[in-house]
Amino acid sequence: MHTPNFINRWLPPETHRGLLRRGLIVWAVALGIAVMNWFNKPSFGSMSEALVYSYAISTAIWFFTDPLRIAAHGWLRLPAPNYWALNARSTTWFFCSAVLGYALGTWIGDLYAHVSTFSLLTQSPRRFWGFLASSLAISVGFLFFFYQREKAQSLQRQATEARLRLLETQLEPHMLFNTLANLRALITVDQEKAVDMLDRLNGYLRATLRASRSDQAPQRPHTLQDEFERLDDYLALMSVRMGERLRHTLTLPPELARHPLPPLLLQPLVENAIRHGLEPHVNGGEIQVSAQAIGKELVLTVNDTGAGCLAVPGGNGNGSANGHSNGSGFGLAQVRERLLTAFGPAPQQADRLEWHSVPQQGTRITLHLPLDTSALLPV
Repeated sequence: MHTPNFINRWLPPETHRGLLRRGLIVWAVALGIAVMNWFNKPSFGSMSEALVYSYAISTAIWFFTDPLRIAAHGWLRLPAPNYWALNARSTTWFFCSAVLGYALGTWIGDLYAHVSTFSLLTQSPRRFWGFLASSLAISVGFLFFFYQREKAQSLQRQATEARLRLLETQLEPHMLFNTLANLRALITVDQEKAVDMLDRLNGYLRATLRASRSDQAPQRPHTLQDEFERLDDYLALMSVRMGERLRHTLTLPPELARHPLPPLLLQPLVENAIRHGLEPHVNGGEIQVSAQAIGKELVLTVNDTGAGCLAVPGGNGNGSANGHSNGSGFGLAQVRERLLTAFGPAPQQADRLEWHSVPQQGTRITLHLPLDTSALLPV
């Protein structure tokens, strides 16, 4: 279902899944609290009253401390992507939200039960402050749990990014030295081709630098166009080295050009295609990289007509006999881990990365990503 733009403006799309998950947790616990109160406290006349009080208070506190907190993340100085941080403003916000949510939820419950909990302030202040203190204690418990959970996921994302940066630092110098060696040879025999190669290398390094800084510049996210331009430069450089043994086709529909993509997501797949597919193949082959919007999915495909194989390159040899696998090689594992970090588990236990290879016929890798319709350009 398409999310209205006014919701996306206040609640960034990447936060929707987490908000829903936390809301479901709160509502599940609210059911348990209602049942416990109904059994233990005679003040609740019926099960329905216990349910109304519990869900009204829990939902109100969740609404103030979670969706409204994210909507006010600019004023609260909460950084993307998880919008969790402890500072003076956010701590004050949490406390006020819990008190206000308790008051609003209690008022709704009183309307349903035709009583006034707030009259306890004069009749039995101890009971009233006891109710408020117990609600605040439960709210603090929830907030601490969610904060710790998001913190752990953030650390995991940082570790994944660090491993990818390490992988890049290992691969790029090797490619750079080979390119410079080819460039030195070309300068003496084909200056025009050498200039073209130098321009490609310049574009590739510029795109790499821009991609590496995209995390520090959320207002200018890495896009499919950035990724494809980088791949075009990289494949052009590799074409100089492999000659006619390497051919490539990049297909990016204009409406998908500004669609955001985690930096360097396709690069390891293309490098794998060259290293394991085309270089070992006597006749080389062709690499086709394409992007499509299919329903609610962005489908990215890296297909090569090279050597192909039965087992995943660099993996543990557990590739299936028919060449289908979810991929376990080092490069593929990094991409899969990054997909999980960036987009979470695939819906309905599907796989975001599909690997299919046939010996002497090539390999095809397909990524299934959520389609951000707000990023699409009109056609």
